[in-house]
Amino acid sequence: MGLQIDNLTAGYAGQAVVNNLTFTVSTGQIVALIGLNGAGKSTTLKQVIGLRQPQAGRLSLDGHDLEKEPAAYKAALAYIPEQPVLYDELTLAEHLHLMLAAHGQDDGAHWQRVTSLLTVFRLNGKEHWLPIHFSKGMKQKVMLVAAFSLDTSLLVIDEPFLGLDVLAQKQLITLMKERAKEGTAVLLTTHLLQQAAAYVDDFALLEDGQLSFFGKPSELAADRGLSENDLDALFS
Repeated sequence: MGLQIDNLTAGYAGQAVVNNLTFTVSTGQIVALIGLNGAGKSTTLKQVIGLRQPQAGRLSLDGHDLEKEPAAYKAALAYIPEQPVLYDELTLAEHLHLMLAAHGQDDGAHWQRVTSLLTVFRLNGKEHWLPIHFSKGMKQKVMLVAAFSLDTSLLVIDEPFLGLDVLAQKQLITLMKERAKEGTAVLLTTHLLQQAAAYVDDFALLEDGQLSFFGKPSELAADRGLSENDLDALFS
């Protein structure tokens, strides 16, 4: 089923930032939410993860309405913020146990997945480290490990490549594709359009708070008079 956004209007202090936004991120689909700064991407993500109340409209995840079933809705998603959020007093392992426990998934099978992901992102052997010892890129990898260790219906990823080295970027793309193949819906924001065109199913383009395009990378290129190899020129 996936994520369904219906006629969403949202903003701050009574002022709408996004208006009548409607689109779906279906099961097994990767959608990139794109647009210039101020177009409404961050506002949309805050609504999707249930951080703010909409002014109008409805969000549902696998049939769970955010307003009517907030606990079930939020339990079905994992969120990776643009800026890592870690607790100074918790070790890497404690952060990961906390995330799993919060979703009721802190068992041997999930910890085996954690161990595998720590190896993928070259964090193995650092389970007892505190955040003060991590670079920004390492902190971002902790957030990735935490989210991808969970069994959730939706992954929401805000600018996932910031601070990551080239190898970690490639590994993240592989993980997103694998999770989508397993049936997870993935919604991300990115400014790297040409890179995203190689792995996303659809782009959702926001302009002035409204959805101006939703479709495949090739369709976006054709719609804007660009070649498929020149999508990064969309905002130039």
